Amino acid sequence: MLILSLILILLFVAGDQAVKYLAVTYLQPDGPMTVIPGLLEFRYVENTGAAFGLLGDYTLILSIITAVCVVVVLTAMIFYQEHSFFSRAAAILIVGGGIGNLIDRFWHGYVIDYISVSFFPPVFNLADCFVVIGVILFLIHFFFFTNKDKGREKIIRSRR
Repeated sequence: MLILSLILILLFVAGDQAVKYLAVTYLQPDGPMTVIPGLLEFRYVENTGAAFGLLGDYTLILSIITAVCVVVVLTAMIFYQEHSFFSRAAAILIVGGGIGNLIDRFWHGYVIDYISVSFFPPVFNLADCFVVIGVILFLIHFFFFTNKDKGREKIIRSRR
């Protein structure tokens, strides 16, 4: 299962980078492209901040934080013994999205964003979506698939 997970991470990173290449090729020179009027637009933005434009101009710090998070989640994905579909999918998406944006920060000094929806002001990208969906899946795993009684039993036994 680990090999499949790593292949999926590579596919997510490759997909993210391919779409960003298209954004640079077609959106940067030509300007925004309306997909659904009043709702969805593709527009080229150079984001020096974190996901959704937060913490602008902290590229080095954000790169370090992203790299650490990718290593931690990847390590957890490898060594965690009680994966559910949600925890494995969460790890794959978070690592894939993190690496996708880390590549941009390394090569460009900023992240290429291109998705703009009318009800959510910041422009974002596919890697941001991967990370957000991954966090949601992790929360589902944590709240619904972890055995909290096991943790309590270990604490009680250690106190005896």
